[in-house]
Amino acid sequence: MKKIIVISALLGTLSVTAQEHFAGISTSLRTGILNGTVNPAALANLTETFSFNVLSASAYMSNNKMGFSELITSNDFEHSIFSGNKPASVRADFEVLGPSVAWKVDKWVFALTTSGKTKANIININNDLGNAIVNGALPESVETAATVLVDYNQKASAITWGEIGFSVARQLYSENGHTLNGGVTVKLLMPGTNARMNASNFSGTLAYHNNSVALTDAYSNVSFAYSGALKDDFNNDTNFVDYFGKPGGVSADVGINYNWKPDEDKLYKVNAGIALRNMGSMTYSDPNNQSNSYIINVPEGQYLDLQQFAGDDDLESIEQKLVNSGFAQIVKQNTDFKVKTPATLAVYADAQVYGNLYLGAYIQRKLNQDYKQNQISVQNVFTVTPRYATQNFEAFMPVSSSEISGFAMGLGLRYRGFYIGSGSVITAVFNNTDTHQADAYAGFRFSL
Repeated sequence: MKKIIVISALLGTLSVTAQEHFAGISTSLRTGILNGTVNPAALANLTETFSFNVLSASAYMSNNKMGFSELITSNDFEHSIFSGNKPASVRADFEVLGPSVAWKVDKWVFALTTSGKTKANIININNDLGNAIVNGALPESVETAATVLVDYNQKASAITWGEIGFSVARQLYSENGHTLNGGVTVKLLMPGTNARMNASNFSGTLAYHNNSVALTDAYSNVSFAYSGALKDDFNNDTNFVDYFGKPGGVSADVGINYNWKPDEDKLYKVNAGIALRNMGSMTYSDPNNQSNSYIINVPEGQYLDLQQFAGDDDLESIEQKLVNSGFAQIVKQNTDFKVKTPATLAVYADAQVYGNLYLGAYIQRKLNQDYKQNQISVQNVFTVTPRYATQNFEAFMPVSSSEISGFAMGLGLRYRGFYIGSGSVITAVFNNTDTHQADAYAGFRFSL
Protein backbone atom coordinates (compact mmCIF):
# COMPACT_ATOMS: atom_id res chain seq x y z
CA MET A 1 0.00 0.00 0.00
CA LYS A 2 2.87 2.38 0.69
CA LYS A 3 3.87 2.35 -2.97
CA ILE A 4 0.39 3.31 -4.01
CA ILE A 5 0.16 6.19 -1.57
CA VAL A 6 3.62 7.56 -2.37
CA ILE A 7 2.76 7.48 -6.06
CA SER A 8 -0.55 9.17 -5.28
CA ALA A 9 1.17 11.99 -3.42
CA LEU A 10 3.76 12.65 -6.11
CA LEU A 11 1.39 12.45 -9.03
CA GLY A 12 -1.49 14.29 -7.46
CA THR A 13 0.68 17.33 -6.97
CA LEU A 14 1.56 17.81 -10.61
CA SER A 15 -0.93 15.93 -12.67
CA VAL A 16 -2.87 18.09 -10.79
CA THR A 17 -14.86 -0.51 -5.82
CA ALA A 18 -17.97 -4.04 -4.30
CA GLN A 19 -19.51 -5.80 -3.25
CA GLU A 20 -15.92 -4.82 -3.23
CA HIS A 21 -15.79 -6.15 0.33
CA PHE A 22 -17.15 -9.46 1.65
CA ALA A 23 -18.22 -10.67 -1.82
CA GLY A 24 -20.80 -13.44 -1.44
CA ILE A 25 -21.00 -13.55 2.35
CA SER A 26 -22.66 -10.13 2.72
CA THR A 27 -25.82 -11.61 1.17
CA SER A 28 -25.51 -14.87 3.14
CA LEU A 29 -28.61 -16.95 3.89
CA ARG A 30 -27.75 -16.66 7.56
CA THR A 31 -28.99 -13.18 8.36
CA GLY A 32 -26.73 -11.10 10.56
CA ILE A 33 -25.12 -7.72 11.02
CA LEU A 34 -23.07 -8.09 7.83
CA ASN A 35 -26.30 -8.31 5.81
CA GLY A 36 -27.42 -5.10 7.48
CA THR A 37 -24.37 -3.24 6.16
CA VAL A 38 -25.67 -3.86 2.61
CA ASN A 39 -29.31 -3.10 3.45
CA PRO A 40 -30.55 -2.21 6.95
CA ALA A 41 -33.99 -3.65 6.11
CA ALA A 42 -32.42 -7.14 5.89
CA LEU A 43 -31.98 -7.10 9.67
CA ALA A 44 -35.74 -7.65 10.03
CA ASN A 45 -35.16 -11.24 8.80
CA LEU A 46 -33.19 -12.03 11.95
CA THR A 47 -34.52 -15.28 13.47
CA GLU A 48 -32.63 -15.26 16.79
CA THR A 49 -33.10 -12.77 19.60
CA PHE A 50 -29.48 -11.57 19.52
CA SER A 51 -26.83 -11.53 16.80
CA PHE A 52 -23.22 -10.55 17.51
CA ASN A 53 -20.35 -9.67 15.20
CA VAL A 54 -17.03 -10.33 16.93
CA LEU A 55 -14.63 -9.11 14.23
CA SER A 56 -14.60 -9.06 10.43
CA ALA A 57 -11.92 -7.69 8.13
CA SER A 58 -11.66 -7.31 4.37
CA ALA A 59 -8.77 -6.08 2.20
CA TYR A 60 -9.24 -5.23 -1.47
CA MET A 61 -6.92 -3.98 -4.19
CA SER A 62 -7.60 -3.50 -7.89
CA ASN A 63 -5.94 -1.82 -10.83
CA ASN A 64 -6.31 -1.61 -14.60
CA LYS A 65 -2.78 -2.67 -15.62
CA MET A 66 -1.08 -5.38 -13.54
CA GLY A 67 -2.00 -9.06 -13.28
CA PHE A 68 -2.40 -10.77 -9.90
CA SER A 69 1.03 -12.44 -9.89
CA GLU A 70 2.77 -9.20 -10.75
CA LEU A 71 0.66 -7.28 -8.26
CA ILE A 72 1.73 -9.57 -5.40
CA THR A 73 5.37 -10.20 -6.28
CA SER A 74 6.54 -7.27 -8.42
CA ASN A 75 9.49 -5.19 -7.28
CA ASP A 76 8.87 -2.81 -10.14
CA PHE A 77 5.36 -1.62 -9.35
CA GLU A 78 6.01 1.98 -10.37
CA HIS A 79 7.12 1.06 -13.90
CA SER A 80 4.37 -1.50 -14.48
CA ILE A 81 1.46 0.67 -13.41
CA PHE A 82 2.51 3.44 -15.82
CA SER A 83 2.92 1.14 -18.82
CA GLY A 84 0.61 0.83 -21.81
CA ASN A 85 -1.77 3.39 -23.26
CA LYS A 86 -4.53 3.63 -20.64
CA PRO A 87 -4.27 6.18 -17.79
CA ALA A 88 -3.36 4.44 -14.52
CA SER A 89 -6.02 3.70 -11.91
CA VAL A 90 -5.41 1.87 -8.62
CA ARG A 91 -7.74 1.34 -5.67
CA ALA A 92 -6.75 -0.08 -2.30
CA ASP A 93 -9.36 -0.54 0.45
CA PHE A 94 -9.37 -1.97 3.94
CA GLU A 95 -12.48 -2.36 6.06
CA VAL A 96 -12.99 -3.64 9.61
CA LEU A 97 -16.39 -4.39 11.10
CA GLY A 98 -15.76 -4.34 14.83
CA PRO A 99 -17.75 -5.55 17.85
CA SER A 100 -21.45 -5.10 17.01
CA VAL A 101 -24.80 -6.37 18.21
CA ALA A 102 -28.36 -6.67 16.84
CA TRP A 103 -31.38 -7.58 18.92
CA LYS A 104 -34.96 -8.44 18.02
CA VAL A 105 -38.06 -7.13 19.82
CA ASP A 106 -41.29 -8.49 18.32
CA LYS A 107 -41.38 -7.15 14.72
CA TRP A 108 -38.57 -4.68 15.38
CA VAL A 109 -34.82 -5.21 15.14
CA PHE A 110 -32.24 -2.78 16.49
CA ALA A 111 -28.48 -2.83 15.92
CA LEU A 112 -25.39 -1.03 17.18
CA THR A 113 -22.31 -1.36 14.97
CA THR A 114 -18.69 -0.17 14.85
CA SER A 115 -16.41 -0.07 11.82
CA GLY A 116 -13.21 1.46 10.47
CA LYS A 117 -12.48 2.20 6.80
CA THR A 118 -9.43 3.03 4.68
CA LYS A 119 -9.53 4.05 1.03
CA ALA A 120 -6.53 4.94 -1.15
CA ASN A 121 -6.83 5.70 -4.86
CA ILE A 122 -5.11 7.04 -7.90
CA ILE A 123 -7.58 7.84 -10.67
CA ASN A 124 -6.79 8.39 -14.37
CA ILE A 125 -3.14 9.41 -13.89
CA ASN A 126 -1.34 10.02 -17.19
CA ASN A 127 1.41 7.44 -17.78
CA ASP A 128 4.01 9.87 -19.11
CA LEU A 129 3.57 12.13 -16.09
CA GLY A 130 3.77 9.15 -13.74
CA ASN A 131 6.97 7.88 -15.29
CA ALA A 132 8.54 11.34 -15.30
CA ILE A 133 7.75 12.14 -11.66
CA VAL A 134 8.08 8.77 -9.94
CA ASN A 135 10.63 6.96 -12.08
CA GLY A 136 12.55 9.87 -13.56
CA ALA A 137 11.88 8.16 -16.87
CA LEU A 138 11.87 9.97 -20.18
CA PRO A 139 9.14 8.72 -22.53
CA GLU A 140 10.49 7.88 -25.96
CA SER A 141 8.06 10.32 -27.50
CA VAL A 142 9.57 13.16 -25.45
CA GLU A 143 13.11 12.35 -26.62
CA THR A 144 12.25 13.30 -30.20
CA ALA A 145 9.26 15.62 -29.76
CA ALA A 146 7.15 17.10 -27.00
CA THR A 147 4.20 15.11 -25.64
CA VAL A 148 0.98 17.13 -25.37
CA LEU A 149 -1.56 16.28 -22.64
CA VAL A 150 -5.06 17.71 -22.96
CA ASP A 151 -8.07 17.93 -20.63
CA TYR A 152 -7.23 15.39 -17.93
CA ASN A 153 -9.20 15.11 -14.68
CA GLN A 154 -6.83 13.33 -12.31
CA LYS A 155 -7.01 12.54 -8.63
CA ALA A 156 -4.98 10.90 -5.86
CA SER A 157 -6.30 10.41 -2.34
CA ALA A 158 -6.03 8.46 0.89
CA ILE A 159 -8.52 8.67 3.74
CA THR A 160 -9.44 6.87 6.98
CA TRP A 161 -12.47 7.23 9.21
CA GLY A 162 -14.48 5.38 11.85
CA GLU A 163 -18.23 4.81 12.11
CA ILE A 164 -20.66 4.06 14.93
CA GLY A 165 -24.01 3.08 13.49
CA PHE A 166 -27.48 2.66 14.92
CA SER A 167 -29.97 0.66 12.84
CA VAL A 168 -33.71 0.14 13.06
CA ALA A 169 -35.57 -2.40 10.90
CA ARG A 170 -39.18 -3.50 10.99
CA GLN A 171 -41.48 -5.97 9.34
CA LEU A 172 -43.97 -3.85 7.38
CA TYR A 173 -46.14 -6.56 5.83
CA SER A 174 -46.39 -10.34 6.14
CA GLU A 175 -48.81 -12.85 4.61
CA ASN A 176 -48.41 -16.50 3.53
CA GLY A 177 -44.65 -16.38 3.96
CA HIS A 178 -44.23 -13.17 1.93
CA THR A 179 -42.62 -10.43 4.00
CA LEU A 180 -41.79 -6.81 3.23
CA ASN A 181 -39.31 -5.05 5.53
CA GLY A 182 -38.01 -1.52 5.88
CA GLY A 183 -34.90 -0.24 7.63
CA VAL A 184 -32.61 2.70 8.22
CA THR A 185 -29.12 3.14 9.62
CA VAL A 186 -27.72 6.42 10.93
CA LYS A 187 -23.93 6.49 11.32
CA LEU A 188 -21.87 8.87 13.40
CA LEU A 189 -18.68 9.54 11.41
CA MET A 190 -15.31 10.15 13.04
CA PRO A 191 -12.68 11.47 10.60
CA GLY A 192 -9.22 9.98 11.06
CA THR A 193 -6.66 11.20 8.55
CA ASN A 194 -6.91 12.46 5.00
CA ALA A 195 -4.69 13.47 2.08
CA ARG A 196 -6.01 14.48 -1.31
CA MET A 197 -4.71 16.00 -4.53
CA ASN A 198 -6.84 16.90 -7.55
CA ALA A 199 -6.11 18.35 -10.98
CA SER A 200 -9.07 19.29 -13.13
CA ASN A 201 -8.97 20.16 -16.84
CA PHE A 202 -5.23 19.60 -16.89
CA SER A 203 -3.41 20.39 -20.12
CA GLY A 204 0.28 20.82 -20.83
CA THR A 205 3.34 19.68 -22.73
CA LEU A 206 6.05 17.32 -21.50
CA ALA A 207 9.46 18.28 -22.85
CA TYR A 208 13.13 17.49 -22.28
CA HIS A 209 14.88 20.51 -20.69
CA ASN A 210 18.28 20.75 -18.93
CA ASN A 211 18.66 16.95 -18.82
CA SER A 212 15.32 16.53 -17.08
CA VAL A 213 11.67 16.01 -17.92
CA ALA A 214 9.80 19.26 -17.51
CA LEU A 215 6.33 20.68 -17.99
CA THR A 216 5.65 23.68 -20.22
CA ASP A 217 2.66 25.44 -21.77
CA ALA A 218 0.58 23.97 -18.94
CA TYR A 219 -2.60 25.00 -17.15
CA SER A 220 -4.74 23.33 -14.48
CA ASN A 221 -6.89 23.92 -11.42
CA VAL A 222 -5.11 22.11 -8.59
CA SER A 223 -6.23 21.47 -5.02
CA PHE A 224 -4.57 20.01 -1.93
CA ALA A 225 -6.28 18.95 1.30
CA TYR A 226 -4.66 17.15 4.22
CA SER A 227 -5.36 16.39 7.83
CA GLY A 228 -3.72 14.19 10.45
CA ALA A 229 -0.83 11.77 10.08
CA LEU A 230 -0.98 11.24 6.30
CA LYS A 231 -0.04 14.87 5.81
CA ASP A 232 3.48 14.17 7.09
CA ASP A 233 4.29 10.54 6.30
CA PHE A 234 3.14 8.10 3.62
CA ASN A 235 5.64 5.44 4.67
CA ASN A 236 4.16 4.51 8.04
CA ASP A 237 1.59 1.71 7.75
CA THR A 238 -0.10 2.65 11.03
CA ASN A 239 -1.23 5.95 9.51
CA PHE A 240 -3.59 3.99 7.26
CA VAL A 241 -5.55 2.58 10.19
CA ASP A 242 -5.88 5.86 12.06
CA TYR A 243 -9.61 5.58 12.82
CA PHE A 244 -11.96 7.19 15.31
CA GLY A 245 -11.05 10.84 15.56
CA LYS A 246 -13.51 13.25 17.08
CA PRO A 247 -17.08 13.16 15.65
CA GLY A 248 -17.34 15.17 12.46
CA GLY A 249 -20.34 14.08 10.41
CA VAL A 250 -23.32 11.82 9.79
CA SER A 251 -24.33 9.47 7.01
CA ALA A 252 -27.37 7.26 6.47
CA ASP A 253 -28.48 4.04 4.78
CA VAL A 254 -32.13 3.34 3.94
CA GLY A 255 -33.60 0.25 2.31
CA ILE A 256 -36.47 -2.10 1.53
CA ASN A 257 -36.26 -5.90 1.67
CA TYR A 258 -38.57 -8.62 0.34
CA ASN A 259 -38.38 -12.18 1.70
CA TRP A 260 -40.39 -15.27 0.78
CA LYS A 261 -40.11 -18.19 3.20
CA PRO A 262 -42.99 -20.65 3.53
CA ASP A 263 -43.71 -21.52 7.14
CA GLU A 264 -42.57 -25.13 6.75
CA ASP A 265 -39.18 -24.12 5.27
CA LYS A 266 -36.16 -23.20 7.33
CA LEU A 267 -34.48 -21.37 4.44
CA TYR A 268 -36.03 -18.73 2.22
CA LYS A 269 -37.10 -19.18 -1.40
CA VAL A 270 -36.38 -15.59 -2.44
CA ASN A 271 -34.60 -12.71 -0.75
CA ALA A 272 -34.26 -9.34 -2.53
CA GLY A 273 -33.69 -5.71 -1.66
CA ILE A 274 -32.75 -2.22 -2.69
CA ALA A 275 -30.88 0.33 -0.59
CA LEU A 276 -29.34 3.77 -0.77
CA ARG A 277 -26.10 3.67 1.20
CA ASN A 278 -23.56 6.12 2.65
CA MET A 279 -25.52 9.30 2.04
CA GLY A 280 -23.72 11.98 4.03
CA SER A 281 -20.51 13.88 4.63
CA MET A 282 -17.92 14.59 7.30
CA THR A 283 -15.81 17.61 8.15
CA TYR A 284 -12.12 17.54 9.01
CA SER A 285 -11.74 20.39 11.48
CA ASP A 286 -8.36 20.84 13.13
CA PRO A 287 -5.99 23.82 13.41
CA ASN A 288 -3.33 21.85 11.51
CA ASN A 289 -5.60 21.11 8.52
CA GLN A 290 -4.95 22.65 5.12
CA SER A 291 -7.23 22.92 2.10
CA ASN A 292 -5.70 25.03 -0.68
CA SER A 293 -6.64 25.60 -4.31
CA TYR A 294 -4.30 26.91 -6.99
CA ILE A 295 -4.19 27.86 -10.63
CA ILE A 296 -1.10 26.29 -12.20
CA ASN A 297 0.14 28.25 -15.20
CA VAL A 298 3.46 27.38 -16.87
CA PRO A 299 3.87 29.65 -19.94
CA GLU A 300 5.24 28.27 -23.18
CA GLY A 301 9.03 28.54 -23.16
CA GLN A 302 9.22 28.28 -19.35
CA TYR A 303 9.71 24.93 -17.60
CA LEU A 304 8.68 23.25 -14.38
CA ASP A 305 11.16 20.48 -13.49
CA LEU A 306 9.10 17.42 -12.56
CA GLN A 307 11.95 15.38 -11.11
CA GLN A 308 12.47 17.76 -8.18
CA PHE A 309 9.48 16.14 -6.51
CA ALA A 310 10.87 12.60 -6.51
CA GLY A 311 11.54 11.21 -3.03
CA ASP A 312 9.10 13.44 -1.13
CA ASP A 313 6.74 11.56 1.16
CA ASP A 314 4.81 14.43 2.75
CA LEU A 315 2.31 16.72 1.08
CA GLU A 316 3.45 19.89 2.80
CA SER A 317 6.89 19.62 1.18
CA ILE A 318 5.44 18.81 -2.22
CA GLU A 319 3.02 21.73 -2.06
CA GLN A 320 5.75 24.13 -0.92
CA LYS A 321 8.01 23.17 -3.84
CA LEU A 322 5.18 23.85 -6.22
CA VAL A 323 4.56 27.26 -4.66
CA ASN A 324 8.29 28.09 -4.72
CA SER A 325 8.40 27.34 -8.45
CA GLY A 326 6.46 30.55 -9.08
CA PHE A 327 3.93 28.80 -11.34
CA ALA A 328 1.20 28.33 -8.67
CA GLN A 329 -1.25 31.10 -7.83
CA ILE A 330 -3.39 30.44 -4.76
CA VAL A 331 -7.10 31.17 -5.21
CA LYS A 332 -8.63 29.67 -2.06
CA GLN A 333 -7.32 28.74 1.38
CA ASN A 334 -9.14 27.08 4.30
CA THR A 335 -8.38 24.97 7.34
CA ASP A 336 -11.62 22.98 7.73
CA PHE A 337 -12.84 20.98 4.76
CA LYS A 338 -15.70 18.60 4.05
CA VAL A 339 -15.72 15.29 2.17
CA LYS A 340 -18.73 13.39 0.87
CA THR A 341 -19.09 9.73 1.79
CA PRO A 342 -19.22 7.23 -1.13
CA ALA A 343 -22.97 7.19 -1.80
CA THR A 344 -24.16 4.11 -3.69
CA LEU A 345 -27.30 2.38 -4.89
CA ALA A 346 -27.32 -1.34 -4.02
CA VAL A 347 -29.76 -3.79 -5.61
CA TYR A 348 -29.66 -7.55 -4.97
CA ALA A 349 -31.70 -10.74 -5.26
CA ASP A 350 -31.02 -14.31 -4.11
CA ALA A 351 -33.32 -17.19 -5.10
CA GLN A 352 -33.54 -20.91 -4.51
CA VAL A 353 -32.81 -22.78 -7.75
CA TYR A 354 -33.18 -26.35 -6.51
CA GLY A 355 -32.91 -27.82 -3.03
CA ASN A 356 -29.92 -26.22 -1.33
CA LEU A 357 -28.68 -24.50 -4.50
CA TYR A 358 -29.18 -20.75 -4.76
CA LEU A 359 -28.28 -18.07 -7.28
CA GLY A 360 -27.80 -14.43 -6.34
CA ALA A 361 -27.05 -11.17 -8.13
CA TYR A 362 -25.78 -7.88 -6.74
CA ILE A 363 -25.41 -4.48 -8.43
CA GLN A 364 -23.60 -1.51 -6.89
CA ARG A 365 -23.75 1.87 -8.65
CA LYS A 366 -22.03 5.01 -7.43
CA LEU A 367 -24.16 8.14 -7.23
CA ASN A 368 -21.38 10.75 -7.55
CA GLN A 369 -18.34 11.32 -9.78
CA ASP A 370 -15.00 10.11 -8.41
CA TYR A 371 -12.87 12.95 -9.76
CA LYS A 372 -14.68 15.64 -7.75
CA GLN A 373 -12.24 16.92 -5.18
CA ASN A 374 -14.42 16.39 -2.10
CA GLN A 375 -15.77 12.96 -3.07
CA ILE A 376 -14.58 9.66 -1.54
CA SER A 377 -14.26 7.21 -4.44
CA VAL A 378 -16.12 3.94 -4.94
CA GLN A 379 -16.49 1.45 -7.80
CA ASN A 380 -19.41 0.27 -9.90
CA VAL A 381 -19.70 -3.50 -9.43
CA PHE A 382 -21.88 -6.33 -10.73
CA THR A 383 -21.67 -9.76 -9.01
CA VAL A 384 -23.40 -13.08 -9.62
CA THR A 385 -23.09 -15.68 -6.82
CA PRO A 386 -24.05 -19.35 -7.11
CA ARG A 387 -24.32 -20.81 -3.62
CA TYR A 388 -24.82 -24.12 -1.83
CA ALA A 389 -26.39 -23.42 1.55
CA THR A 390 -27.69 -25.15 4.65
CA GLN A 391 -28.35 -23.61 8.04
CA ASN A 392 -24.81 -24.28 9.25
CA PHE A 393 -22.77 -24.37 6.04
CA GLU A 394 -22.39 -22.32 2.86
CA ALA A 395 -20.07 -22.55 -0.13
CA PHE A 396 -20.28 -19.80 -2.72
CA MET A 397 -18.48 -18.62 -5.85
CA PRO A 398 -18.85 -14.87 -6.54
CA VAL A 399 -18.28 -13.87 -10.18
CA SER A 400 -17.79 -10.12 -10.55
CA SER A 401 -17.20 -7.40 -13.07
CA SER A 402 -15.84 -4.19 -11.54
CA GLU A 403 -15.13 -0.79 -12.99
CA ILE A 404 -11.35 -0.86 -12.55
CA SER A 405 -10.15 -4.46 -12.62
CA GLY A 406 -12.81 -6.10 -14.80
CA PHE A 407 -13.63 -9.81 -14.46
CA ALA A 408 -12.86 -11.81 -11.32
CA MET A 409 -14.05 -15.11 -9.81
CA GLY A 410 -13.71 -16.05 -6.17
CA LEU A 411 -14.62 -18.61 -3.54
CA GLY A 412 -15.96 -18.43 0.00
CA LEU A 413 -17.00 -20.73 2.85
CA ARG A 414 -19.08 -20.36 5.99
CA TYR A 415 -19.35 -22.85 8.83
CA ARG A 416 -21.75 -21.68 11.52
CA GLY A 417 -20.45 -18.23 12.49
CA PHE A 418 -17.00 -18.39 10.91
CA TYR A 419 -16.47 -17.35 7.29
CA ILE A 420 -13.56 -16.80 4.95
CA GLY A 421 -13.35 -15.96 1.28
CA SER A 422 -12.08 -13.95 -1.64
CA GLY A 423 -13.73 -12.36 -4.66
CA SER A 424 -10.77 -13.16 -6.92
CA VAL A 425 -8.93 -16.27 -5.71
CA ILE A 426 -10.03 -18.55 -8.58
CA THR A 427 -8.98 -16.17 -11.33
CA ALA A 428 -5.79 -15.44 -9.37
CA VAL A 429 -4.85 -19.13 -9.42
CA PHE A 430 -5.88 -20.00 -12.97
CA ASN A 431 -5.37 -16.69 -14.78
CA ASN A 432 -2.90 -14.78 -12.64
CA THR A 433 -1.42 -12.67 -15.44
CA ASP A 434 -4.75 -11.14 -16.50
CA THR A 435 -6.51 -10.83 -13.14
CA HIS A 436 -6.17 -7.24 -11.92
CA GLN A 437 -7.67 -7.76 -8.47
CA ALA A 438 -6.51 -9.20 -5.15
CA ASP A 439 -8.77 -9.42 -2.09
CA ALA A 440 -9.52 -11.54 0.95
CA TYR A 441 -11.78 -11.44 4.00
CA ALA A 442 -12.54 -13.37 7.17
CA GLY A 443 -14.76 -12.96 10.19
CA PHE A 444 -16.64 -14.54 13.08
CA ARG A 445 -20.17 -13.95 14.39
CA PHE A 446 -22.66 -15.80 16.55
CA SER A 447 -26.31 -15.66 17.59
CA LEU A 448 -28.25 -16.36 20.76
